[in-house]
Amino acid sequence: MKGISFNTWAYSSFPSWVPSYPLEEVIKRLSGFGYDAIEIGCAAPHAWPDYVLPEQRVKILKHLKDYNLRVSAMLPAPGGGPGMNVSSASPEERRFTINHYKDVIRLANDWECPTVIYVAGWVAFGTTQTDAWNYSLEAITEIGEFAKEKGISMAIEPTSADSNLIETADDALLLSEQTGLDNVRVMFDTYHALYRNEVSSDYVYRMADKLQHIHLADADRLPPGLGTVDYPSVLKALKEVNYDGYLSLEVGFHKRGVEPDWYARKSIEYLKQELAKLNA
Repeated sequence: MKGISFNTWAYSSFPSWVPSYPLEEVIKRLSGFGYDAIEIGCAAPHAWPDYVLPEQRVKILKHLKDYNLRVSAMLPAPGGGPGMNVSSASPEERRFTINHYKDVIRLANDWECPTVIYVAGWVAFGTTQTDAWNYSLEAITEIGEFAKEKGISMAIEPTSADSNLIETADDALLLSEQTGLDNVRVMFDTYHALYRNEVSSDYVYRMADKLQHIHLADADRLPPGLGTVDYPSVLKALKEVNYDGYLSLEVGFHKRGVEPDWYARKSIEYLKQELAKLNA
């Protein structure tokens, strides 16, 4: 495994407006806690591509290097005013979202990030499941081809707790396979597996060599070890399939009133402890 990463949602204004911190401040804090990498959520105030001008991109990359942090992945922000649904019945919304993904890929390239996460969208009333699937397949195929030109992998994430299209490991694997692109791979979030009453380590074995990335979060988006997910088994499974990506925490962002530093500290303390046991 490459190291431990922390997703910036808990420090941003997405999806809750507060708390909210500048990206430079988040980089400094996560480096101080001992993280190897940062997963950047592509919403304001951190990385909505239209807001990050060329000179700012250079400045942030230097800041990352000064604090010895790599960018593990970039995560677009679905929902909100623009919708950002690649499975929308609206061709205008789909085109906007595809173009936005390409902008995120350009930003990822500027920040030397190897992975962009793909949220496959959701089925709205009046749209059939088949049509929504085909819209999303068309989108990820075009996006994946663009990402391949930049040397970036796309990671399709099952998001069962939030959506109704790509819900399982098999859904993600099938969509990936149908693109015919070797840089369109898969990932999963232990929180979503928990939502389905499934076993997270089973996802690891099912995805195996197609597993590009992983999100770790316990029940109620708590740090690992404070809920019901069997993380020792997850880490053991990752070691057995020779997973070579990051362990990325996506915790503490779903409501106002969190203490993001607490989530970041608790998460890395627990994972370092469990990794030490695993490698003893």
